[in-house]
Amino acid sequence: MPTTMGRRERKKAQTRQALSEAALRLFSEHGYDGVTVAQIADEADVSIATLFAHVPDGKEALIFDDGSERRLWLTAAVHDRPPGQSVLEALRRSMAARGPFTDDLPPELRHKRDLIVNTPALREYSRKLWIACEEALAEAIATESGRDPSDMTIRALARYVLEIPELAGTEPDPLAALNAIFDLLEHGWPESPGKP
Repeated sequence: MPTTMGRRERKKAQTRQALSEAALRLFSEHGYDGVTVAQIADEADVSIATLFAHVPDGKEALIFDDGSERRLWLTAAVHDRPPGQSVLEALRRSMAARGPFTDDLPPELRHKRDLIVNTPALREYSRKLWIACEEALAEAIATESGRDPSDMTIRALARYVLEIPELAGTEPDPLAALNAIFDLLEHGWPESPGKP
């Protein structure tokens, strides 16, 4: 049974949402580097102290969630995959439907995605959120493959998968790049033609 959010939690969520919307609006109008934390706080009608209470990581974190949703859908992709589907195929399909890899997004999310992809500081923060999912993804992969999550190969696979958005997201065809990387992870490095 879902729990109802109390007044304090609702107020915090509303403030966080107002900050996120103000940051996105200002970044869109003036560029990321042309906006200060003080301007965002002013636009959202909160103090700078309130802004940092809600988003201690600073302005690059303002248009992102805390990463928990990302961890949930990554681990769900692994655990809830259809019978017979490999872990890597499940992750490929799940990633292909998100962020820079799909055009099937509402206009406001497409705009946010484009801002992130085209702003180095936001891309780097996004990468930080992806890498923060490594332990949870490694545990999910280990559980599904019957291996120990501390196995270096499990951790390496999780890390490689989590680097894909940064590597492929800015390519001219991000989805083709994502697929090429997953093909490499699934099938290994092909020997060069003509080599014995």
